[in-house]
Amino acid sequence: MYIPPAFVESDLGKLHDHITKHSFGLLISQADGQPFATHVPFLLDRAAGPNGALVGHVARANPHWRSLAGETALAVFSGPHAYISPTWYEAENTVPTWNYSAVHAYGRVEIIEDSATLLGIVQETVRVYEQNMPKPWTFDGSAVFVERLLAQIVGFRIVIDRIEGKWKLNQNHPAERREKVIRALDGQGDENSQGIADLMRNTKGMS
Repeated sequence: MYIPPAFVESDLGKLHDHITKHSFGLLISQADGQPFATHVPFLLDRAAGPNGALVGHVARANPHWRSLAGETALAVFSGPHAYISPTWYEAENTVPTWNYSAVHAYGRVEIIEDSATLLGIVQETVRVYEQNMPKPWTFDGSAVFVERLLAQIVGFRIVIDRIEGKWKLNQNHPAERREKVIRALDGQGDENSQGIADLMRNTKGMS
């Protein structure tokens, strides 16, 4: 991804936190010479290798997995984003832009088909995404239908060999302009605008 120096985020902890918070990502690779993408929830294993590993599963009916084994794939995790009006700067010779955060992770794909490992992936996925529910649902791995369910999915694991973060948050503008943008975003009232305002407050370069 194109990342001007002002927008680079290289802190691995922050990149991992971003993946965890925005874990419904996009898995991209080549299939039959064409780009192929699957939207999928990812699990992050922070301790695997120098950059962590991504784990997940797709439907066996999805042809994507058949071309993934041993290939390098890209996983994209998009964070909050917001349109930035030049009127907010209260300065001349400014133009509109879009602020956002994103993480790209690259690595070679290992396909997982054995039932025991697949069961573990499903159980961990349920645990992670149910843990904040008022009454978390538990997955009974011994239920009769589970064997049939596991036959309909294929797992994958990607040890991340390269990870990039882009925090495009007006770092190329003076601090006073950025403060005005934050105030304007706070007033928008939507989740994305608030997310960008919060990121701007916590990003290097702010006073």
